[in-house]
Amino acid sequence: MTAVERWNHMVVEEHAQTDRLRDPAPSPSDHWHGMTDSFRMDPRRTDDPLLDALLARLQPHHTVIDVGAGAGRLALPIALRCASVAAVEPSQSMASALAEEASRHGITNITLLQDRWEDAPVPPADIVLCAHVLYTCRDIETFVRKLDAHATSEVWVVLFHRPPQRRIYPLWLPVHGEERLWLPALPEFEQVLHHLNIEYSVQGLTPQDVGGFESLDQAWSQLRGRLFLTEGSEKDRRLGQVLADELIEEQGQLRLKGASPLEPSLVSWRPISA
Repeated sequence: MTAVERWNHMVVEEHAQTDRLRDPAPSPSDHWHGMTDSFRMDPRRTDDPLLDALLARLQPHHTVIDVGAGAGRLALPIALRCASVAAVEPSQSMASALAEEASRHGITNITLLQDRWEDAPVPPADIVLCAHVLYTCRDIETFVRKLDAHATSEVWVVLFHRPPQRRIYPLWLPVHGEERLWLPALPEFEQVLHHLNIEYSVQGLTPQDVGGFESLDQAWSQLRGRLFLTEGSEKDRRLGQVLADELIEEQGQLRLKGASPLEPSLVSWRPISA
């Protein structure tokens, strides 16, 4: 199995496990519906290590494509520092939040395309950015080839060393009766780039605290969604019992035992055509 095949296989198998074990409720057409407020951030903030690392590499004349822009967490502050940004975001709720935030902050040099990256009709730009999007990509080669083809200067991909939901994987066995299958992350992505003959560099970024919960009820509510449970179901009651043993108090917050900071890295390369 090649690195590309292994990546795609990991994603397909993880999704299949989710569909098989989730509580019997239809999956939402828009996964991010009702969650966009937590992704709205001040575009003029000065305390974001990831944003600072990207802005340090950005030039005022650059044009940028942000693939999977969400509610504009990176696209909006980047737009304040460069010539223009094309924000590609398939989620209707996230795209609406981005448009609202751009209007609220008076940012006019950003173009929104509500579309999947694979289908988005977007012209090339100096920089193509893709931050914390690839973990669930089922066709990694097609996705990466388009990133490469649309960059005239550099491609920037941000990934964690381990899947972003890694901290809750230990809950899967007691709640669902199975160990959680892993999604691919940075190590697998490096293998994909080797397979595609793309020469790249990796810059380690500031570790990111996974955060905690204000109360047991808040933890239960948030983790219920991440474990694909229906409130009041047998598995949901099981989760409540598990959390009594798995949550510990640290600095006034409840945290899952063994939850360690996430380790992001910036992978960058010059496009093949350059």
